Amino acid sequence: MSSCCDLVLDPVTTTGVLSAKLWIRRGSSADPRGQRGGHQLLGSVLSRGCGPVDHLQLADLIEGCGAGLRCDTHEDGILISLKCRDIDADRLLPALGWMLRQPHLDEAQIELEKDLSLQALQRQKEDPFHRAFDGWRQLAYGRGPYGHDPLGIGVDLEQLQKAELSCLAADLESRGSVLALSGTIPEGAKERLEEWLGTTKTRFSCQEPGATIQESSELDPGKRSSLGLQALATEQVVLMLGQAALPHGHSDDLALRLLQAHLGSGMSSLLFRRLREEHGVAYDVGVHHPARAGAAPFVMHASTGVDRAKLSLELLISSWSELMELTISELDLNLAKAKFRGQLAHGSQTTGQRAERRAQLRGLHLPDDHDQSCLNQLEQLRGTDLREAARRHLQSPQLSLCGPEGTLASLEKQWSLSDFAAGAKP
Repeated sequence: MSSCCDLVLDPVTTTGVLSAKLWIRRGSSADPRGQRGGHQLLGSVLSRGCGPVDHLQLADLIEGCGAGLRCDTHEDGILISLKCRDIDADRLLPALGWMLRQPHLDEAQIELEKDLSLQALQRQKEDPFHRAFDGWRQLAYGRGPYGHDPLGIGVDLEQLQKAELSCLAADLESRGSVLALSGTIPEGAKERLEEWLGTTKTRFSCQEPGATIQESSELDPGKRSSLGLQALATEQVVLMLGQAALPHGHSDDLALRLLQAHLGSGMSSLLFRRLREEHGVAYDVGVHHPARAGAAPFVMHASTGVDRAKLSLELLISSWSELMELTISELDLNLAKAKFRGQLAHGSQTTGQRAERRAQLRGLHLPDDHDQSCLNQLEQLRGTDLREAARRHLQSPQLSLCGPEGTLASLEKQWSLSDFAAGAKP
């Protein structure tokens, strides 16, 4: 097991503010069979007592300094976030090492966090959007690493006890971790961090981008159903049309990110104009395409009323087909590029955002200058490049629907008549 943490320092002139992000490369995709939700539960109890302090003492330490501490579990990693004054760094940064290597895993705290997770899962079941996305996730990934929400599955979560979490905690550093600091970094912080966390001094991970990417589904795309139905007694219908596409850092990833901006970013996006302004059929539209170590979702989504669901589906299907059939105009391409530049800029405004992005890039085994490299490549991309990337990676979308049974039956028939229903290429 590696005992080293990759260190990234990002000095920024601030009024004494320091943001620290510890990315541990063990997210929900690493949940063992029968323990889906294990890493999320583990992440939630890391701050419930560690090292020489119990949960109350840790809370007093953090709040006594006016600092903030939280832990979030994602598909590809657990992210521990600390924001504090630079003068408090010596008191607070050691806690990151305690959480990583000396969690208490108190049984009472485990039960408390488990109850909160089960409540959150129950709330998700009542949310049409979550129901639709869970249905799509099952279609796309099956029982693969990305096949469940990081919160887990209720039947698995209920069975988790301290013994299982202890095993997961002992394996937390098996894939390594990354600590990124941004803001006013105290003098000598690197040396002290190396003492506290055993950090390495390397500038960049020795692994090439994509080297650790695993197959994200156990099912062959041709054997999976193309349609998932989630019946819910509501007047709302949520439609999700998408495909498991590419890992972050893939050579075609930039093209898909421009398509995401073109389709779903802002009120000038294609889906907003087409579904809301031109036809008035949907009150919420967008494209979900997160950064992942494995095949990331590329999903169009729309929320509409039952009386407009049929036209909404028709417009989503035609919009998806156009990605492969038509070349976007130079005007739309330039607008998508401008949006992409803006997204990168907006995502680097605060020290927390800067530290998180740097930790994420290292966590995904990508170079520190990945975003700048993407900006450098923008001008070389043409509309034909985006169309060809779509043809390579978006040929077999899957549809997930959530709404009342009668509407779902009608939409199911409509989908069966589409070119994508049986995985056929358009």
